[in-house]
Amino acid sequence: MASNTQEAAHGGGSAMPQLDFSTFGNQIFWLVVALVVIYLILSRIALPRIASVLAERQGTITNDLAAAEDLKAKAVEAENAYNKALADARAEAQRIAAETRAEIQAGLDEAIAKADEQISAKAAESEKAIAEIKAGALESVKAVATDTADALVTALGGTADADAIASAVAERTKG
Repeated sequence: MASNTQEAAHGGGSAMPQLDFSTFGNQIFWLVVALVVIYLILSRIALPRIASVLAERQGTITNDLAAAEDLKAKAVEAENAYNKALADARAEAQRIAAETRAEIQAGLDEAIAKADEQISAKAAESEKAIAEIKAGALESVKAVATDTADALVTALGGTADADAIASAVAERTKG
């Protein structure tokens, strides 16, 4: 047996049976059988499964694209609704601001009218008080002038005529 292994190692025997021409027919037969079996397995089992997975993926992709288009349309509608609501809110805010300004202006006008009325009343009171003070001061000036004139006439050695002094003081205080 040792000689057989030495012979095979040195090329004396058939080291590669697949290259032996006497077994080619048998090898070709089994090759055809193996290829037919592989073909049947692939065509009946594997390829239909792959085709169904691809079809399912294509359907999923188509459905996802349709859903994305629907969502995009909804997003556009939502954005339009948002923009409309925002415009309505701005218009409402401007209307409220205008109403508030009008109310504030009306209140301000009322307060100004009330203040003007109070100022007019105070001014009238002040003018009346000033007129009374002026009249009182004029009477005091007349009294002091009359007393002073009477004292001067008496001091100068004359007799004081009360009617003459009163008429002279009245004439001088008129203008």
